[in-house]
Amino acid sequence: MTLKPMAFAVSGGIIWGVAVFLMALVSGGTGYGLGFIYALGTIYLGVQPGILGAILGLVYGFIDFFIFGFIFVTLYNILEVKCEARTGK
Repeated sequence: MTLKPMAFAVSGGIIWGVAVFLMALVSGGTGYGLGFIYALGTIYLGVQPGILGAILGLVYGFIDFFIFGFIFVTLYNILEVKCEARTGK
């Protein structure tokens, strides 16, 4: 089953970006998940609890998953073709 890299990358990027966005907002308002947001802030510069950090997390999260999701599915498709050629299916 061949996957579509662009569709996977965009949909995964949206999901991950929104998840980081919501978590930064929740941690800013309630304090829940502060450790998670501070840990992400070491990778995604500027991500912190609150609205500005949430917006940056949305952008960084989308870009991060888009790139790596695209690479992942492209590699999956390449390996799938090679495995099918080897097994003859």
